Amino acid sequence: MPENPDAGGETATAALRDRLQEVEARAAAACRRSGRPREEVLLMAVSKQHPLSAILEAASLGISRFGENRVPEFQQKHAELEKRGEFELARRFHCIGHVQSNKAQRAAGLFASIDTLDSVRLALKLNDAAAERGEPLPVMVEIKLSHEPAKSGLEPESVELQALLERLPDLHRLSLMGLMTVPPFTADAETARPYFRRLRLLRDSLAVAHPRLRFDALSMGMSHDFPVAIEEGATVIRVGTALFGRRRPAAPLPVC
Repeated sequence: MPENPDAGGETATAALRDRLQEVEARAAAACRRSGRPREEVLLMAVSKQHPLSAILEAASLGISRFGENRVPEFQQKHAELEKRGEFELARRFHCIGHVQSNKAQRAAGLFASIDTLDSVRLALKLNDAAAERGEPLPVMVEIKLSHEPAKSGLEPESVELQALLERLPDLHRLSLMGLMTVPPFTADAETARPYFRRLRLLRDSLAVAHPRLRFDALSMGMSHDFPVAIEEGATVIRVGTALFGRRRPAAPLPVC
């Protein structure tokens, strides 16, 4: 019997569908526990280091938002998506990695949103770069709640955070959506709860202190801890491994 050339693709799609159903079941259970409607929480599929085929499969299953953390990698995927005529899908990607200011122009042209804003300098660069978009560039401020040297973001009590929030209302090409964070990784998801709670409380206090800015979104929670993040108020969860499986090995690339 001849081999079915589509069998591999069908198997991969079925596996992704099963994983998506599991993620959705866990998200729905967390929403029930916290008395929230499931519609309040956006599932973002973290597709970094996964092939374009996996992204197309995920989109076919109804996933509407994707996260990438490296400009060079996504630039290649973006070009391929447009080559395939997937223009709408190409506009659904958020940058969730640190953005170097010298890549602000490219990042603003590629991504639907920059979710890791962490300096006045970057805000100014993105604001200038967004002039060609014809519409404001959504951004989120990344907050650093741990003392890990490798983590990016602004500390809650820092002068830099206050300076950024004071400048943002005048940067009319940027649209602040809220805050994001990445807590320290541990196998026990409960250890992330204090970090998620702290981000929510920080959001609430900043919303009072800066009424000209929006703080609707809380992007927090990944594959191993997103149910806890939902219980603590997440409106965006960033899920990669739980959907796509382990990432393929990749050569080091610059961050965004």
